Amino acid sequence: MTSKQSGEIAIDHLHIQLGAGARRFEALQDISTTIAPGEFVCVLGPSGCGKSTLLGALAGHLAPSAGRVSVDGVPVAGPHPDRGLVFQHHTLFPWQRVIDNVSFGLKMKGLPRRERHARARDLLALVGLEGFEQSYPAQLSGGMQQRVEIARVLINHPRVMLMDEPFGALDAQTRLKMQELLLDVWARINTTILFITHDIDEALFLADRILVMSPRPGRIIDEIPIDFPRPRGPELVTSSRFTELKRHCLALLHPQAKVVPLERLSPLGANPSEVQFAI
Repeated sequence: MTSKQSGEIAIDHLHIQLGAGARRFEALQDISTTIAPGEFVCVLGPSGCGKSTLLGALAGHLAPSAGRVSVDGVPVAGPHPDRGLVFQHHTLFPWQRVIDNVSFGLKMKGLPRRERHARARDLLALVGLEGFEQSYPAQLSGGMQQRVEIARVLINHPRVMLMDEPFGALDAQTRLKMQELLLDVWARINTTILFITHDIDEALFLADRILVMSPRPGRIIDEIPIDFPRPRGPELVTSSRFTELKRHCLALLHPQAKVVPLERLSPLGANPSEVQFAI
């Protein structure tokens, strides 16, 4: 989908304050990290920690109070199609058919109807919705609506996809199917993904790396590389290594936890019963 490696995200000492007057508060405090082109990074943290605020800054909807956010070396100064957004609840136009929802961005660019519909059909096939081009959003299930939403973002060839708990409203079975679909699509399009979630299993299943955030004001308290081979399947969640990393994440997110450093975790294949966790 993308013609070159691009989509590097750089966040440098980012602070964001929200509210006005006596109600003003610090939502994000001194966030710094770099996300490589094509990397899949999950941001994990408790409710209210500033995960969506961080996404809003990357989307260009929130201005930093201090620090800098850039994509491929260019400061983020506002929304741009190069940074596609997918939310928990779809933003499809209910009065338009699926194919017109997906091709809407190309319509705004002035592309002829035949060309934009051809591209939309390709993307609908990619997300498993071939044959539903003429349906309306209300005729689709929640998972299918999110597939349309993803296709609508992808049609702009974004260098970065920003996903704010996109599967949070789905049932467990549909959610797992959507996670597998997203990994398959991501492997094909080679774009950078920043994925917000409060679900540890989801973060471990999807990510190359997890950024764990503290309660407000949000800070990055750990960066966890995820070494599971790809492609990944449902059997991953029953592995001993998955359980180890999940316990580590739980310890980080628990306010009174004694955090066990990752270097003390057993390597792949070791006996998890030998690893002690204070949760």
